[in-house]
Amino acid sequence: MAQESKQVDPTKELGGAGDALGSVAKPATDPAHESGSEDETATQGAPGSPDGGVKKKKKNKGKGKAKDSAEQEISKATDKTADALSKLSPKQIQEFLSLNPALLNHLQQSSSVDDAMEAFKKLNIQEIMTGLATSGKNVKDMGAYKFWATQPVPQFNEKPEEFQEGPLRIQKVEDIATEPEKLALEKFRWVVLDLNNEDEMTEVEKILNGHYVEDDEAMFRLKYSRSILKWSLMSPGWKKQWHIGIRSGNTLCAFISAIPVEIRVRDKVMHSSEVNFLCIHKKLRGKRLAPVLIKEITRVVNLEGIWQAIYTGGVVLPRPVSTCRYYHRALDWLKLYEVGFSPMPSGGKVQTQVRKYKLPDNTATPGLRPMEAKDVGGVDNLLNRYLKRYDLAPVFNREEVEHWFLNPNEKSGEKCVWSYVVEGDDGKITDFFSFFCLESSVIQSAKHSSIRAGYLFYYATEAGLTTPVEKPVLKKRLNELMGDALILAKRYKFDVFNALSLMDNALFLEQQKFGPGDGQLHYYLFNYKAKPIAGGVDARNQLDEDKLSGVGFVNI
Repeated sequence: MAQESKQVDPTKELGGAGDALGSVAKPATDPAHESGSEDETATQGAPGSPDGGVKKKKKNKGKGKAKDSAEQEISKATDKTADALSKLSPKQIQEFLSLNPALLNHLQQSSSVDDAMEAFKKLNIQEIMTGLATSGKNVKDMGAYKFWATQPVPQFNEKPEEFQEGPLRIQKVEDIATEPEKLALEKFRWVVLDLNNEDEMTEVEKILNGHYVEDDEAMFRLKYSRSILKWSLMSPGWKKQWHIGIRSGNTLCAFISAIPVEIRVRDKVMHSSEVNFLCIHKKLRGKRLAPVLIKEITRVVNLEGIWQAIYTGGVVLPRPVSTCRYYHRALDWLKLYEVGFSPMPSGGKVQTQVRKYKLPDNTATPGLRPMEAKDVGGVDNLLNRYLKRYDLAPVFNREEVEHWFLNPNEKSGEKCVWSYVVEGDDGKITDFFSFFCLESSVIQSAKHSSIRAGYLFYYATEAGLTTPVEKPVLKKRLNELMGDALILAKRYKFDVFNALSLMDNALFLEQQKFGPGDGQLHYYLFNYKAKPIAGGVDARNQLDEDKLSGVGFVNI
C-alpha cells in the first residue's frame, strides 16, 4: 500500500561531516508500524505473518578496513563489525544512515553529534541491518522481530548470494486449521466484513482513516475514500472471507485484508495474495493483535491452497527483497509549502518556486486520449510484455486490466483512477500510463484540510520493448508521457504527484522535477526466498539511471 511520505529539504539531506546526523531527514512512519501495536511491527500485504525476531549476537572483532562507503564497509565486515564500525568516518556514517533511516530516531536524541556517532559505532550488525536502536520507538519492534523469526521468510543471518530461490515451507490444505485462533481477551471476537454492506464498509473506512498511516511528525494521515477501498479490496477474484476484523462489543477495532494476485519472480509465476490494510485502533496497540491478525489472514489464504504472498512496509523486517524510495512532484507548490509538505530551499522565494513547478496547459503527445473499454485487449498485451522486463512484477489478465485501469466507480462519480493510451495511425496502442488518487488529511493546518495526491500507477511503451533496450529512446519517450501525465493530474486538481524509484522511473524523475521524499518502501515475499532485486537507487539511496529497478510491482 502507499506510504505517507513528504519531500525533504535537499539542502539538508546531504550536510557536511560535522552535521552527519542532524542533516538526514526523518523517515515517514511505516504504515504497517503505525497501524500496528506499540510492541509489534505489522506489515502491509502478505498472507502470513509479519514479524521476525533477530537474536543479538555477541560482538566479534573484525579486521575490515573502511571503504569509500559505509555500506561497503559493513558488507565486508558482516557480523564481525565492532572494529570496522570504529573506523567509519562521519561522512560514511551519514551515508549509511541515509540507507537506514529507522536508526535515526535514537541517535538524534544524543546530547551531541560525537555522542551519536559513538552510539552508532556500538550497534551490532543485527541492530544496524534491521534498523533497531538501543532505545526510542524502535525498541517497540522487538516483539515483531521475534514473531518474524517463526515465519517462512529469509532471515538477516542468511547470505543472499547463497539463496536457493523458491518456497521455504511446503504445506497441504488438509493440514490447515479450519477455525481461527482463539483471541486472548474475551471481549474480542473475530468478524468477516461484508464490503457490499454499506454500514460495514463505513466501519472499515472509519478505522483506516482514523488509525492507519501517518507521517512521523503526525502532520499528515492517508485518507482512503470509499471508492478507492472498493477498487483496491474488491478486485477480480476477491473473497469476502479475506476481509477480516476484530470487534470489541460493537466496535471494529482491527482490520486486515488480502486479494489474489499472480506474481512473477524472475521466471517463476505464483498464484499468490497481496496483504494490505493491517490496522489496529490506537488505544489497543500493545495488545499483540498484529501477529494474531497476520496468522489469521495466513490461515484463510492457505485454505485456498495459496502459500505465497507479497507485502510492503516502511520499516525493515526480515528480509526485504527490494527497497524503493518515494519521490514527489509539486503541482500546487504553494499549498504544499503552507501545510509543511514541501520545504523552502535555502534563499528561495515563493514566486520562484511557483514558477519552477508551473506546467503547460495542454498535453503534447499526438494520439493521447483516455483509455476506453475497447482498449482493454491492447493495454493487456502491451503492459504484460513491458512488465516482463522486471524481476518482480504482476501478471495481469483481461479482467484485471479492466478493473484496475477502467475505473469501476466512474459512473457514480467516484473516480479513483485515470488511465490514458496513445493510439497510432494504424489503431495500435503504443503507449499507456495511469495514476490513482489518494488523499491525505492535513492534521495541523488551519488553512487546508487535505492534500490531493496522484500516485503513478502502471505504464508501458513500445519504446521500451526493443532488444536490447535503447535507453536514450526510452528515456525520451517516458519523459514525454510523464510530462503529459503531470499536466493531466494538474488539470484534475491534484496538489502533488508521487512515484517510487521502481520500474524505469529513474529515467524521468529528475527531469520532471520530482524531489526525493523521506519515505522508503520495502518489498517482502512471504514463504518465498529470492535473491535481492534492484530498487532503482544506488548505495547512497540516490537515483541510479545506469542500474534501473527490477521492481515492476506497484502497490496501493
